[in-house]
Amino acid sequence: MLLLDVYWTKIQLHQLHIAGLANMGKETTIEWTHHTFNPWWGCVKVSAACDHCYAETWAKRLGDKVWGAKSDRKFFTDAHWKEPLKWDRDAEAAGVRRRVFCASMADVFENRPDLVQPRLRLLQLIDATPHLDWLLLTKRIHLVRKQLPVGYEFPANVWLGATVENQDSADKRIKHLLDFTTPTVRFLSCEPLLGPIDLKKWLKFSNKGTRVDWVIAGGESGPGSRPMEPHWPDGLREQCTSAGVAFHFKQWGHWAPIELAVDAMTRRTPIHVVMRDGAEIKLVGIGKGKAGRTLGGQHWDQFPNSVVSS
Repeated sequence: MLLLDVYWTKIQLHQLHIAGLANMGKETTIEWTHHTFNPWWGCVKVSAACDHCYAETWAKRLGDKVWGAKSDRKFFTDAHWKEPLKWDRDAEAAGVRRRVFCASMADVFENRPDLVQPRLRLLQLIDATPHLDWLLLTKRIHLVRKQLPVGYEFPANVWLGATVENQDSADKRIKHLLDFTTPTVRFLSCEPLLGPIDLKKWLKFSNKGTRVDWVIAGGESGPGSRPMEPHWPDGLREQCTSAGVAFHFKQWGHWAPIELAVDAMTRRTPIHVVMRDGAEIKLVGIGKGKAGRTLGGQHWDQFPNSVVSS
């Protein structure tokens, strides 16, 4: 009976864990949001940032085969879709605004026929929750307009974002992001940051009156993580500070500068050496938790101003 009890406990914990992920809310560990909401699970890799996708790894660990063009997407019940309505009521009662990251386990603007109706339902949900700021982050920013209903404009409680992991992706994607004039905030997620990025021209207002309003940067974590050289996020910080743009440093990821990790090192800690201006820079693989999120001796937790008032 003891073995049976243990087996049943594992099943219960697994089911509870899945339910918790589907309805991830205030318990989210993502530093820059209050809630996360997934209209569905599943996606297709589209760029270098996707190579070690944490969401794919997590889904596979739970036995969900939802990655790839031929795989089905995983959808959720009406109870799941009611969660943001509760968050909105709570925010209204508290007289505050809350941020919702959508979607951590998918891409809202993936082009598939079976996602048309769930996407429309999501837009209706956003409209029904005016006290929540919805952060729609995508690697498919060039497809956003095509995936929206004809004549649709984002409401004031949408923050539209694009992932840019290196200069090439920045050059291709940011111009599409700045074509949108209706989102309250246009932002970039430079995570995983895979190279130096010059954002200066996009941190200035365009002739449409748009610019990048917020930059999030962070290194890669998990198996096979690629090191982020320290001058990459520091360069983004300097550019944002100079332009008066909010900057958020999320994490070093698996690799951190050796001076931040001396206390966490062991004899077997892997070391990665990069060259910068003729000097050696040593990065050590100590894991996300120990690497921390200190950049230049401090935490960078800046957020853009939203014009929406509660």
